Amino acid sequence: MTSLTFEKALADLEQIVAKLEKGGISLNESLALFEKGVKMARFLRGELDKAERKVEILLKDEKGNLKAEDFDAADAGGTGEDGGTR
Repeated sequence: MTSLTFEKALADLEQIVAKLEKGGISLNESLALFEKGVKMARFLRGELDKAERKVEILLKDEKGNLKAEDFDAADAGGTGEDGGTR
């Protein structure tokens, strides 16, 4: 069995939500989809929690304290003003 990725779980959850919103399925199928959706949501929350902890570790200063830094979405693209990569 392949390991579940964040992106795959998110796509699966979106498909489940679309099926449930569309309707026209039996109660048992709806419940099975809902159960799978809850599992996907829990997996996604866990992955986001792990990512948050990693970011916090990366942002700690030498004394172990979190240091707040402004986030500039333009900087997140990976290119500088001159168009080069960082």
